[in-house]
Amino acid sequence: MTENQISKLIIGCAIEVHKALGPGLLENIYKECLFYKIQKSGLLVEKKN
Repeated sequence: MTENQISKLIIGCAIEVHKALGPGLLENIYKECLFYKIQKSGLLVEKKN
């Protein structure tokens, strides 16, 4: 998978999360949901504390 394909996948996940949750939530909520969505898409992802 190329860098462009990975970027497109991650941006797509971020857009889906934002559409589902809407604006106005805490950053940590978006971060957790995006982490989950990226994992479900098949990419290996780690959290930074």
